[in-house]
Amino acid sequence: MNTPYYLIDEAALRRNLEILRGVRERTGCRILLAQKAFSMFAVYPIIAEYLDGATASGLFEARLAAEELQGENHVFSAAYRAEDIPELARLCDHVVFNSCAQLRAYAPQVLAAGKQAGLRINPECSTQDGHAIYDPCAPGSRLGTTRAQWDAAAAENSALPGLLDGLHFHTLCEQGADALAVTLDAVAEKFGDLLPKMKWLNFGGGHHITRPGYDMATLEKCIRRARNDWGVTVYLEPGEACALNAGYLLTRVLDVVQNGDTTVAILDASAACHTPDVIEMPYRPPLLGAGEPGEKPCTVRLAGPTCLAGDVIGDYSFDAVPAVGDLLVFGDMAIYTTCKNNTFNGMPLPGIYARKPDGTTQKIVTFGYTDFKCRLGK
Repeated sequence: MNTPYYLIDEAALRRNLEILRGVRERTGCRILLAQKAFSMFAVYPIIAEYLDGATASGLFEARLAAEELQGENHVFSAAYRAEDIPELARLCDHVVFNSCAQLRAYAPQVLAAGKQAGLRINPECSTQDGHAIYDPCAPGSRLGTTRAQWDAAAAENSALPGLLDGLHFHTLCEQGADALAVTLDAVAEKFGDLLPKMKWLNFGGGHHITRPGYDMATLEKCIRRARNDWGVTVYLEPGEACALNAGYLLTRVLDVVQNGDTTVAILDASAACHTPDVIEMPYRPPLLGAGEPGEKPCTVRLAGPTCLAGDVIGDYSFDAVPAVGDLLVFGDMAIYTTCKNNTFNGMPLPGIYARKPDGTTQKIVTFGYTDFKCRLGK
């Protein structure tokens, strides 16, 4: 297999899904795959064994879920195009709106199609620390409707509450259940009077449920609180938790250069193209057999081959400097990779393979020049 390529570990994926199914069974909540984090539909038949369906961020993801996963199909977008609403109302069971204006404009079409309409709320309760780019409750956020915005819109249009079947909040990012508990208190304080009139409450995503040490008891307490206090069906929309630590990116060393005291190994994988969250978030992905900088005798900077000076994955330490041709294996590469990669500089997209529980490997898809060219014209 030519590097770079992604390798999805089906056994690890199932271990995550088993944990999520346990939450469903113990609490009666419903759990949907957030496709924005992981949309490798070749394994959707596996996911369908454990979860209730999927959630989308727009028309194409909604269509993908309808075609490949079945189950419940939900969609949320910060803003919809008018021409997409009829198809979304056909494909999706829940259509969640971001603003009162779009709720007023488009919810009647959703309801007429026999589907349910929701509103994303902003409880104005920030629990993020150091990741402002992922904080929907930051000052000036475009995501979600505040209570003041709702009250003003409802006073102007008395029919607005009648368009709502449920409320949705999504305020977390790679966080524990303690942050959810704080957020749920804020939701209760600001929107608790509306919730008894709702059919459902969607807790959104960002719950690191499958991470070791996650406080499952607090999560389940929050779910039961919502069900008991307001009589709602509770939805969770994990993306990262579904495929956490369930994939790898395999890459080879193309060259090794020395600039002053810094040793740089240039790989055939690119942070900018193949692991964009490494730069955007930023974060340093785990690397099999490597240590923290200075932990082992040789510290090496691993970087991509593009023209971007910042195309750097991170600094790692090794027993010896990797040689040209050496294979390196990055972990936790199932999420926010295949769904976010790109062909900047004409970089080839990595192939995608699956490792079966019996240890065999199956090719899912590979890409070539045509895939690069077709994105730019015919």
